[in-house]
Amino acid sequence: MTSIQVESPNVRYTDDFIESQYDYETTEVRKENGKLVATPKKTRYTFRVERKVPRVGMMLVGWGGNNGSTVTAATLANKLGLSWRTKDGTRHANYYGSITQASTICLGSGPDGDIYVPFHDLLPMVRPDDLVIDGWDISSENLADSMERAKVLDYDLQVQLKPHMERLRPRPSLYYPDFIAANQADRADNVLPGYDKAEHLEKIRRDIRDFKVTSNLDKVIVLWTANTERFCDVCPGLNDTGDNLIKSIERGAAEISPSTIFAVASILEGCCYINGSPQNTFVPGVIDLAERERVYIAGDDFKSGQTKLKSVLVDFLVSAGIKPTSIVSYNHLGNNDGRNLSAPLQFRSKEISKSNVVDDMVASNGILYGPEEKPDHCVVIKYVPYVGDSKRAMDEYTSEIMMGGHNTIAIHNTCEDSLLASPIILDLVILAEMCQRIQFRVREEQEFQNFNAVLSILSYLCKAPLVPRGTPLVNALFRQRACIENIFRACIGLPPQNHMMLEHKHEKIPERNVIKTAQSSMVDLKSKVMQNNGTMAVHVNGSSESEGEVSN
Repeated sequence: MTSIQVESPNVRYTDDFIESQYDYETTEVRKENGKLVATPKKTRYTFRVERKVPRVGMMLVGWGGNNGSTVTAATLANKLGLSWRTKDGTRHANYYGSITQASTICLGSGPDGDIYVPFHDLLPMVRPDDLVIDGWDISSENLADSMERAKVLDYDLQVQLKPHMERLRPRPSLYYPDFIAANQADRADNVLPGYDKAEHLEKIRRDIRDFKVTSNLDKVIVLWTANTERFCDVCPGLNDTGDNLIKSIERGAAEISPSTIFAVASILEGCCYINGSPQNTFVPGVIDLAERERVYIAGDDFKSGQTKLKSVLVDFLVSAGIKPTSIVSYNHLGNNDGRNLSAPLQFRSKEISKSNVVDDMVASNGILYGPEEKPDHCVVIKYVPYVGDSKRAMDEYTSEIMMGGHNTIAIHNTCEDSLLASPIILDLVILAEMCQRIQFRVREEQEFQNFNAVLSILSYLCKAPLVPRGTPLVNALFRQRACIENIFRACIGLPPQNHMMLEHKHEKIPERNVIKTAQSSMVDLKSKVMQNNGTMAVHVNGSSESEGEVSN
């Protein structure tokens, strides 16, 4: 691993923190006398990042499901450095599909061109191999049996993992039959008794505390990867505020869902809670409670295969001036998620999260779309047991093009569902924990503050991103990724990657020294990367003046 150090008057390293001063530049637009007036704005931020990486525990609700057993097995396989034989040859454990573990970012330019580094080297992040995993499930199967039932991993790998996985058994979970499909009843042999929701809340809190103490953890992050629930009602006096929500749990209100109880338990224990399914866990009362307790929440619904592609393709079409008018998405899958989604109310939760993913992209182009105009958008999900975890997704995008023409793109996508979701689970936990160690202050403020309790920075990983009140919703994938990357760059005093490459765009006239000098000056303005003794040193020149004189 190569470490990164930024050499800049705006960056300071201590034993405990990285501190950076960063000028955040935006453009404010207002209407004035019938025209749009754009005003550049610059705001000074001071970021402070804790350098010590804590010992982190990940608790999964639905630990015994396909996602839970797969992410646990994958983490163990990587930690143990396992290899296994398949009909296509030997395979080795990896974290492909994870942006923190398997993607790179451009740090800057060196003598031989752009320098790319692993994403996880930008800031001191938790490594997935170091995560301690625990959780709950309505099924009492140990994790080895759950892994075998899921049929996700190759047989030879399962054999190697079985001695490690069979020692892992989920804690009893919450089972309220009204919220998930009736076909899940045959799995529910590991549930907390009765319907005393206040007692259930306290039991989940005790589980979190027990896990933290017995595993010697600094912090715990809880993530829901269990079955999709139906939407619950949101009503004044029921779940509209944090206080009303707590009172409703105490009186056992029927409309309080299991996922909401897990969220409340996590918040009251000071643990970040992430919702990986599409139901409306984050009723207003949960958000109010999280903001009051200053605990992070994030969601909703993992953005893995079909929806991730949709958030790229529609962004491309709309930004190219092509008008999508019909988007039809068909899915069939055969795992337990598909079985649960075969029930109408649970499917409706998924349909909502998958259908709204293009709205902000459509709204960005008033040339193509009128104020109330949207593409026809249809989502179909069918349960086909035979295909198992290997989900089929078929999409048809029909667009209007120039002079009444039409363009149709048809895509067939076969994706192994849990092997796409597992790295997303790891990324959500790793990035959420990283955000807990970032603070900032604005302008001349004396006190550092945290991010808003609603972690919208994690939108890249969610189909239906949860954002703070009054915050624009962004679903376009590359904008979401740029948000994460540029915030982390700001934490070490580096500017965003603007891709202008001005130093390569000058007119090439060798006899004019002014061009050569200007080119040299532009290179000085970029982040220059040099390697020395295993450390990447990033030199940032903040001056706008060239080192030499410009001659005519």
